Amino acid sequence: MFGNGLAFIARHGKFGLIIGLMAGLALPDLAIILRPWIPEMVALLLFLTAFRIGPHQALGNLGDLRNTAVTALCLQLGLPLLFLFGLWVFGAPFTPLAMAIVLMLAAPSVTGSANFSILLGHEPAPALRLLILGTAILPLTCVPVMYLLPELGGLQATLLAAGRLLVVILIAAALGFALRHFGFPKLSDDARSAVDGLTVIALAVIVIALMSAIRPAFARDPAELAFWLVAAFAINFGAQIVTYALLKAKGRTDAVPISIVSGNRNFALFFVALSPEITEPLLIFLGCYQFPMYLTPTLLRRLYDPR
Repeated sequence: MFGNGLAFIARHGKFGLIIGLMAGLALPDLAIILRPWIPEMVALLLFLTAFRIGPHQALGNLGDLRNTAVTALCLQLGLPLLFLFGLWVFGAPFTPLAMAIVLMLAAPSVTGSANFSILLGHEPAPALRLLILGTAILPLTCVPVMYLLPELGGLQATLLAAGRLLVVILIAAALGFALRHFGFPKLSDDARSAVDGLTVIALAVIVIALMSAIRPAFARDPAELAFWLVAAFAINFGAQIVTYALLKAKGRTDAVPISIVSGNRNFALFFVALSPEITEPLLIFLGCYQFPMYLTPTLLRRLYDPR
């Protein structure tokens, strides 16, 4: 019975994510209670994802890893530097919105990217490889960005935060891979559906915690909140759509998971290195960013599966 319930949740996963968003808006007190548990919930999500995919499918072959490395460098180093170059060419001011875009482009994948690929019916392994490798190389890829933008704060703080995140990811992934390899080498369709249901529940609970700043922002300045919400959708969906168009034109079979990663980044990692004056508006953006992220399996389904 329990397995059937989880399978039902997995089949309607996009609605579970929407329920999580609605709960984040309607239950601000619960969001505040859950917020300190975000690291543990993220670790659980990574464990479930690694267990569901398995070590052999996640690691792939040498060609997969080489393509992943090139893709991660393009996403986390090439794109933010290109954006900064565009600001310099056009003489545009470095506004809080520009700061948010730079941080988003320089960050590795969010932990739920592989789960979004699953919900859209596509292969999740490329997204998981980008998550692990992208986080591993972040201490290197963020150096040029941090050097060009002293406003971002201390480089050491960002490197330490990246290191902590990498340790969490590696431990959670290793435990998930080990349980899959030694305990469940062949996962049945029913078991896979049950795991997918658990990941939907985990994603829905995590988003409640991430949206703790939305209700206070709405009460303080609805117009400002609307601005950041529109910006979050434009940045997230814009990155996904452009990436998908380019990769599909090249005939890439991993276009969907890479496009999902392109628009959904863990830029909150950089917050530990920013001054309070910079993070204040970006906290609102972080909450608004959850809307396009969690609505990706619903609003971009037609794009990623036009059948």
